[in-house]
Amino acid sequence: MTSHHAVPTLDDVARTAGVSPATVSRSLNTPALVSRETLQRVKAAVADLGYTPNFGARFMAAKRTMTIGAIIPTMENAIFAKGIQAFQERLHSLGYTLLISSSSYDPEIEAEQVRALASRGADGILLIGYWREEKVYEFLKQRNIPFLLAWAFAANNALPAIGFDNRAAMYQLCDKVLAMGHRNIAVISGTTEGNDRAMNRLKGITERLKVEGFNLDTVPIIETPYDIDNGANAFEELMRGPERPSVVMCGNDVLGVGALQRAQEMGLKVPSEVSITGFDGIELARVVTPKLTTVRVPHSEMGHRAADELVRMVESGEVGRSQELASEIVVEKSIISLA
Repeated sequence: MTSHHAVPTLDDVARTAGVSPATVSRSLNTPALVSRETLQRVKAAVADLGYTPNFGARFMAAKRTMTIGAIIPTMENAIFAKGIQAFQERLHSLGYTLLISSSSYDPEIEAEQVRALASRGADGILLIGYWREEKVYEFLKQRNIPFLLAWAFAANNALPAIGFDNRAAMYQLCDKVLAMGHRNIAVISGTTEGNDRAMNRLKGITERLKVEGFNLDTVPIIETPYDIDNGANAFEELMRGPERPSVVMCGNDVLGVGALQRAQEMGLKVPSEVSITGFDGIELARVVTPKLTTVRVPHSEMGHRAADELVRMVESGEVGRSQELASEIVVEKSIISLA
């Protein structure tokens, strides 16, 4: 028996569980390779003894810290919550710990956070979208740190990404809006500078309108940071403009919910007086009245697949494989057909 004052060692766990130290090590590092019964014995011994692995020693031996970093643009609203939750859960089941930070949509802060995660020995890093300075990618490649992009997918880009085509998804939603007879279309977009997701969503709308023969100079477009109040204020500005739109297409659900709220405050009936659409399919879109017409993004599937792929890259040393996931248009009561 170990004295409870001494720090328990791997050998103590092995003795208590009645297995070899190598099996304890395997149970902690690659649990998938150990039988369920053995794993339970080892886990019980670990809990019983209060054993904590010496990550320093393990890091030296495996050249890995079993940590994955993720840098998301914001924690202020729920855009990334579901996907990151799924990412975290899958990483945990694979024996990895997630270190997460938020860049506030600031490329300088993001670059700093990439360096910080690298210095903490992160085995791999998840980044959102494609747009950042080339030097960030060079830094990661130089240090041989696997990275994967999410929330975006571009077939013509060689960087490994697991996500959806923002431009194509919004193009389809705009197609739907036109099919419903809307011709007075206004747009509240997220800030496009430095944000390829917002840029491509806006592109999806403008490209579809161009095909329809619209003069884009006459289409009111307001760009604003993702925030409910910003969505509300932009909506009011559009409604007080010279020509009232029949539909306001928003770059995401957060802006859409803001627009919906302000419509109600202004006494405008949605959708009979004005229709509103969002993008993302976050819970917020379903709890408002009327429910928001939106593009539902496969958040959980994206998080799970990103974790699987990033861990595969870390453990195999192979290059990342991009995967395009499908998004889906969800028509709810916030839009009316004029056709």
